[in-house]
Amino acid sequence: MKGVSEILKNEKAQQFTRFCIVGVIAAGIHYLVYYLMQMIHSGGVWLSVAYTVGYIVSLVCNFFMTTFFTFRSKVSLGKATGFGVSHVINYTLHIVLFNLFITVGVHRLIAPVLVLMIAVPTNFTILHFVYRKK
Repeated sequence: MKGVSEILKNEKAQQFTRFCIVGVIAAGIHYLVYYLMQMIHSGGVWLSVAYTVGYIVSLVCNFFMTTFFTFRSKVSLGKATGFGVSHVINYTLHIVLFNLFITVGVHRLIAPVLVLMIAVPTNFTILHFVYRKK
């Protein structure tokens, strides 16, 4: 069985650790924007708008943190496109799950947390293919 130090030396493990750090920061940005906006109005459609605006703000921050920190890469049109496509998929997953959780009665402040628990591993898998070295 591998020891912790051997596992941490693995590049994919290091990437995933950095991905998690960036994800926590991006999720914090997303949640903060969502929280502040939804406090203005608590109606159903407005919650989706607030969630979407939070997602977009965190997306921009996330792209640069993912490129420079997680995958230690340079910005390129190909990476931006791949990142964008992965986040269209990710956003679709987010908004479907978010509205599903709201519909079944999950509290509006808890629903985003549950969404992240499902969407984060999915997004890492997609982004790993975007940033892999050729």
